[in-house]
Order: sequence, then structure tokens, then C-alpha cells
Amino acid sequence: MTDNKNHKVAVLGGGSFGTAIANMIASNDYPVTLWLRSETRAATIRDCRENPDYLPGYQLHADMGVSTDLQQTLAGVQTVFFAVPSSAFRQLARQVSPYLGKDCILISTAKGIEADSFMLPSEVLEEEIPQCPIGVISGPNLAKEIAQFEITATVIASENAELCERIQTLLGSRYFRVYANHDRYGVELAGALKNIYAIVAGIAEAMDAGQNTKAVVLTRSLAEMSRFAVKLGANPLTFLGLSGVGDLYVTCTSPLSRNFRVGQALGKGKSLEQAVSEVGQVAEGVNTTKLVKEKADNLGIYMPLASALYATLFEQRPIMESLQSMMLAEQNTDVEFMVNAND
Repeated sequence: MTDNKNHKVAVLGGGSFGTAIANMIASNDYPVTLWLRSETRAATIRDCRENPDYLPGYQLHADMGVSTDLQQTLAGVQTVFFAVPSSAFRQLARQVSPYLGKDCILISTAKGIEADSFMLPSEVLEEEIPQCPIGVISGPNLAKEIAQFEITATVIASENAELCERIQTLLGSRYFRVYANHDRYGVELAGALKNIYAIVAGIAEAMDAGQNTKAVVLTRSLAEMSRFAVKLGANPLTFLGLSGVGDLYVTCTSPLSRNFRVGQALGKGKSLEQAVSEVGQVAEGVNTTKLVKEKADNLGIYMPLASALYATLFEQRPIMESLQSMMLAEQNTDVEFMVNAND
């Protein structure tokens, strides 16, 4: 397998997940550099071995490099993780492209959709850096729990089996498990879609919803996600795994989830602007709700939960009115995608 001393890795993006990923790779004895734009933040991380803005209180590995020089960070690199919000993907990909060789592996960790094109982050990378093989990391991966060495699992999704093996080697440890999946599109779309429903779940939590109600939200969210994704070409079975129901469960139940916290603030009567400001980090679910609702309308896909959230976020409809419209929606089948025993 890969020689640790000669396999150079770059992680682009100094947020919570990028920092956690870089720290894991350093802990596995690979040379890794965390790149971020702010020299002030970079100096703090180098001096204190801590990222106080995103992972306060967690000691970072002494061998993890930190830089704001993109060209230097990418010199001789063999694997690059893109850990920036989806809105920043294209610009960063264009900056990075001239510095990468054709054998360099690119991994997206973002869970969002590009506004103008409805492209997923890995599709943006494919378009801007066509010479490189591409994969996607997604799953129930709260950065603070990873930093605490909580037992965690993720999915590396790519059609390229060797790419999957490389990422499993780079990241795998006694507390971090990496499973492979070849449905890259489905895994990545699941990661984007679940953010919508994390906001819905946060609203339900703030309104003291009962366990029955939370079960309805979780299961109907999964139904909507898979219905939408299958229409766009994903495998419905992908949504039964870590990147589907696993990630959905975590983001719909944990106060560490940014989108869940946005929903909680909305459920307490705060405006969208107040809710986003209170969280203080990018909550991809807000923009994803808008994009997915409009796409679903164009394609005729039935998505009552996403539509109800859209009405609250962008049409100023009261939350209770939106929830009532959801409950009055068509009562359809429970499970839409069944395995035919005769096949």
C-alpha cells in the first residue's frame, strides 16, 4: 500500500471538518498540510496547535502543517481534500488546477449544490480539473466528535476502486472506519439533501414535538430524499447506508449540526437572518432548500416537507401553517422502492 513518508496530502479549508480530517491524516503519519486563507488564523493554529474558531479546546497533531500559500501547499501533493463550502468550490478549483498533476486524487467533503448549475461539488471539480480522479467523502461525521476520537464511520464514494482504497488507508484508524460505495452521485446528493431535513427536525425540536412526530419527520424525510435522488439517477439503496439514513439521523438529532441549530432558532420564532447569524457558520441547508424545491417543481417531484420549509424560509409563511399544509398533503405509500424477490 501507500508509503506514508512519500505520500503528501493537502486539505483545503480550515473549518471544523477540514481541520479534523487533516488532524486524522497527521495522526496516521502522513505528511499533510491544512491550507486556509487567513494568515492570522493560520498563525494561531501553528502556535497553539488548536483551531479556536472552529474546534476550540481540541489539541492538534504536532506534525500537521498549516499554510496560507496555496502553490506551496500543493507542490508534489498526491491527494487533495476540498473542505470548503459548495459556494466556494468553483473558484478554488480554478485556483488549484494549474498546480495539480493528472494522477492527483481529489476528494470533496462538501454537502451542498452549486446555485446556478445545480451541480454537485464533485461535478464542479470534474469540470474544472478534468485531469484528476475524483471521489466524495460523506456520512454522519460531526467534526467535534471526530476530534474527540468518538467511534465514527464514513463513506468514500468513487467509481475508482484504487481511489477508495487509498482514502481508506489515509483515514482509517481504530476509531474512524471508511466504507466504499461506487454510487458517487447518490452518496453526494444524500449529503446535500439531508441538510434540508435537519432544519425541519430542528424546528420540530424547538416546538417540543413528541417522539411520534420526530419519527414521522425522519422517515418521511428519507422518503423525500430517495424519491428526489432516484428521479435524478441515484441508486435508492444508497440511502439505506451511512451517507443516507446514517447522516440524516445525526443531522436531525444533534445540536452539533449547524442546520439543526438553524431550525431550532426558527422554531423559537427567530427570523432566518437571525438564525443563520446565531449559528455563525455556513448552513448549507438554507440554499439547498431553495434549489431543491425549484428543481422538484420543474421535474414534478412530490416533496411536501421541502415545500413546507421553503414556504417558511422564503415566503414568510408561519411555521405552524407550513406544518399543517404538510399534514394535509397526499397520503402516499410508506416505502416506494421495493426489492423484487423474483429478480
